[in-house]
Amino acid sequence: MEFFDVIKNRYSVRGYKDKPVEKEKLDKVLEAGILAPTGVNYQGFKIFVIDTKKHKDALNKIYNQDWFIQAPLVLCVAIAPSKAWTRPWDGKNISDIDATIVMDHMILRATDLGLGTCYIGAFKKYAAIEFLELGEEYEPVLFTPLGYPDDEGRNMPRKNIDELVVYK
Repeated sequence: MEFFDVIKNRYSVRGYKDKPVEKEKLDKVLEAGILAPTGVNYQGFKIFVIDTKKHKDALNKIYNQDWFIQAPLVLCVAIAPSKAWTRPWDGKNISDIDATIVMDHMILRATDLGLGTCYIGAFKKYAAIEFLELGEEYEPVLFTPLGYPDDEGRNMPRKNIDELVVYK
């Protein structure tokens, strides 16, 4: 798929087939995350690959939507703020930005491979920390189911370029 087609075709999948993701495809998705740029290349993140069949109850406590656990896998990006770069001039820690870039790379690669995903940021943080056994250093930032889409998608309207872009 051409890169712009990947961007145009990606959507938030809310229905998944009962079909496993091939190891080769999973590895390509994970590689995309590892190749993602992070501040000063600190790479202070972990990617968790979660088998939904083995962990349905725990995943339901994290995000209680049926379609979330329809996919065979759920991915989580967790970050250690102490291992991420902090801008020295204003103290802004960019760990959330790093985690988002990592997830975005994986989601776009998944789309390129015919897999579906959906950004999940509205999860129950403490249930995720407990399940992933993160301790104090890491915190979960984003989740996504990963599997073959089994929905029609939604044509979400986008604002006009003139509404969103400012030239100075």
